[in-house]
Amino acid sequence: MFALSLNPTDLVNTFGLLGVATVIFAESGLLIGFFLPGDSLLFTAGAVAAGAIPAVDVSFNFWILIAVVVAAAIAGDQVGFIIGRRAGPALFTGTDRRFLKARHHRHTVEFFEHHGPKAIVLARFVPIVRTLCPVVAGIGDTRYRTFVRFNVVGGVLWGVGVTAVGYRFGRFDMVRDHLELTILGVVFISVLPALIAVAKARIDGPGTPPVID
Repeated sequence: MFALSLNPTDLVNTFGLLGVATVIFAESGLLIGFFLPGDSLLFTAGAVAAGAIPAVDVSFNFWILIAVVVAAAIAGDQVGFIIGRRAGPALFTGTDRRFLKARHHRHTVEFFEHHGPKAIVLARFVPIVRTLCPVVAGIGDTRYRTFVRFNVVGGVLWGVGVTAVGYRFGRFDMVRDHLELTILGVVFISVLPALIAVAKARIDGPGTPPVID
């Protein structure tokens, strides 16, 4: 039976550029995409474009990859905003599922309220928050034009930045020979703000909401 692997290298090798675009689109704004490997997939795709992963059977043109990734990221957030605007708070009412929990929504709201519209840009670099932020923006009173502007900026910075890191550092033997560790490092850096927020909340006490700086 066919089993889908979420390993970034396997995803690239199996589904190619279309797979990269689909994952980035879903992870950027569809609620079901919060568990997908956004950062590590971009890094891996960039390394593939640099020819740094010989085991992969596909190849990417770097500039085409960048264009596809940025378009998918922006489009995903736009869809997330529309979902939030049309479905409203009912999306999260009573939510306490195994993976997507009500606290994820609460922390995302706090993140958005603390940073304002620029949270749309900052959220790109925080897993889970990245997926929920456009939905929360749609539920709230964020103007559509404001969201579009920050969405484009965030999509470009994240899509180009993480992919370019993979392209640049994927050329080094040390990175290529320890790609999995490098990917884990990218993911760790991405979740670091969330870890700091949790630590602050525990130090300040249970009544203090976590704020990601």
